[in-house]
Amino acid sequence: MSHEIAPREHTLAMPDGVALHVEDWLLAPGSARRGCLLLVHGLGEHVGRYRHVIRALLALGIEVRGLDQRGFGRSPGPRGAIPRDDALLDDLKLVYDEWCANRAERSFLLGHSMGGAVAARAATGGWIRPRALVLSSPALATRRSRLQDLALRIGRRLSPDRAVPSGLKADFVSRDAAVVAAYRSDPLNHGLITPRLAGFIVEAGPQAIAAAPEVAFPVLLLLATHDRLVDIAGARQFHDRLPPRLRTLQVYEGFYHEVFNEPDEDQARVLDDLKAWLNRMIDEASGGMHGGVGPG
Repeated sequence: MSHEIAPREHTLAMPDGVALHVEDWLLAPGSARRGCLLLVHGLGEHVGRYRHVIRALLALGIEVRGLDQRGFGRSPGPRGAIPRDDALLDDLKLVYDEWCANRAERSFLLGHSMGGAVAARAATGGWIRPRALVLSSPALATRRSRLQDLALRIGRRLSPDRAVPSGLKADFVSRDAAVVAAYRSDPLNHGLITPRLAGFIVEAGPQAIAAAPEVAFPVLLLLATHDRLVDIAGARQFHDRLPPRLRTLQVYEGFYHEVFNEPDEDQARVLDDLKAWLNRMIDEASGGMHGGVGPG
């Protein structure tokens, strides 16, 4: 089947009036639908950077929704800002529930980097209960100096909504020079973050890690050994605290942060691993092998 399909682009209004940009990628009429997935992007970027991932998922029969989180991409709001600590979690719940409502198939959640922290916190904290969770280079731990910790504490107290440079270095996004150049020239990307958002990210990881033993759905973690944007020790700790029968860990030697955007052969390897795992989740569900998976 052909998957050169344009997304259905629209907005979803949140209770505070912010209308989030959403893209729904639907299968061609007559295609067998095997599941639905919500994709959550990382810091400073937007869902449009994941179209190659989305097409790979469509090939599995999984329909995909992606959103630009508030303050990012084509969604409104001050850049890199949130109005309250749980704003991204509440947004995600509404977008996920609307997407997966009235769908009997398996429902998946995939988050990258900051989006991985949002997804992990939402799934472990009761906002969302997916059938299965995929985390790509999740920001469950960050590298910070004592001076940065002090600046964050002061900023959260005195100017929580003042945007400052995030410090994210594009050179460390991917080993592919074309990806780095495209990242830098993308007008929808930005390099801003507020102390309130930074504080949320810093706290979301430890909260998800603490809740990991109670997780009742399968989790796939995709990590890069040469990730210089997040500390993969947090994701490893999250993995180690998950129930053993529900956890799968893929670690890519020498890869940079965006494992889906590494050079061609490496990118294909990651996508193949993702597809194989999702196929297994779907096949187990179809065969009645629930493996402790809760309703999504």
